[in-house]
Amino acid sequence: MPMIKPISDLRNKANQISKIAHSTGQPIFITKNGEGDMVVMSLAHYGDIQRKLELYGKLAMAQAQKAGGDQGRELSLVMKDLRRKLNEKA
Repeated sequence: MPMIKPISDLRNKANQISKIAHSTGQPIFITKNGEGDMVVMSLAHYGDIQRKLELYGKLAMAQAQKAGGDQGRELSLVMKDLRRKLNEKA
């Protein structure tokens, strides 16, 4: 169930809202004059969302390339390139 708090709680109980955001790992919806206004979440939760969006973007690009006829590369060649790059950094 979503956590909904008035904006006055954000001002008056910021530490409590921070603890809730970190302990639940869920966003907290803030209302202003009874209407939705903003969302508060922990940096960890925000980072998770950003990583998922990046992955979804890459998957969409791969699907578009495949639909366009791109056959990609063989796994053995990809692994060979990755090993070479890792060895160069070491």
